[in-house]
Amino acid sequence: MSSDEDEAFRDFVAGQRRALLRTAYLLAGDHGHAEDLVQVALLKTHRHWARVISRGDPTAYVRRVLVTTHTSWRRRRASTEQVLETMPDQAGPAVPERDDELLHALRTLPPRMRAVVVLRFYEDLSEAQTAELMGCSVGTVKTQSSRAMARLRDLLTPAAPDRPVPTTSRKAGRP
Repeated sequence: MSSDEDEAFRDFVAGQRRALLRTAYLLAGDHGHAEDLVQVALLKTHRHWARVISRGDPTAYVRRVLVTTHTSWRRRRASTEQVLETMPDQAGPAVPERDDELLHALRTLPPRMRAVVVLRFYEDLSEAQTAELMGCSVGTVKTQSSRAMARLRDLLTPAAPDRPVPTTSRKAGRP
């Protein structure tokens, strides 16, 4: 890699690191995993940097690497997860209660649904851009988005208190 390409990569990382970390955090749900995810995605991107920048803005490429890497990690981790006796302390900034509820609900979604929600609503990408990043059709993005939003609504909408069922009394002769 030439020194100009190396400098361009450093500039890209400096300019996009926070946005990539935010996306990775929303995908992974944990600050440590998010940092690892960004580091791996940048490593994979660095290997092909000359080809990536020759095609234009590398941001979309790196986002796609984040999504695919996260999905493959989730698949791998699902078969190797271990139950712990106690939960370790979690590092990271405190988030407001409602944001914490949303992040928890987001973590319950399957990886593809979560990726669609993050890319569409947090990264503000169009359906076509999201489909391109995820390597699927626009229809799939729409379906995954609709299903994800329905699940999130179910999880985040407070249950209505039990209300007594109104009884109707009909007088004779009235319909």
